[in-house]
Amino acid sequence: MKPAVKSKSDNPLSELIDDNVYNTLKKYKLLDEKAIRDYKIRQMYKEMRREMSAGEAIDKIQELFPYLQFDTIRKIVYQVSK
Repeated sequence: MKPAVKSKSDNPLSELIDDNVYNTLKKYKLLDEKAIRDYKIRQMYKEMRREMSAGEAIDKIQELFPYLQFDTIRKIVYQVSK
């Protein structure tokens, strides 16, 4: 028997929606790319905070998104859902 290998998906929302739904929404341009980026940043921040300080985590994220300023990232990660 072959081991089940999950193919790498470009779905950054895989814990929320399945790949088929994501691909359909993307196909019809129904996704807000900025909101998806912010969601990914919040997820990264949450993971990084387990191992480092808040400032260090924001600095690491800024290395991945150099076009965002420190304060912008801080606002994204501390954004409260309404």
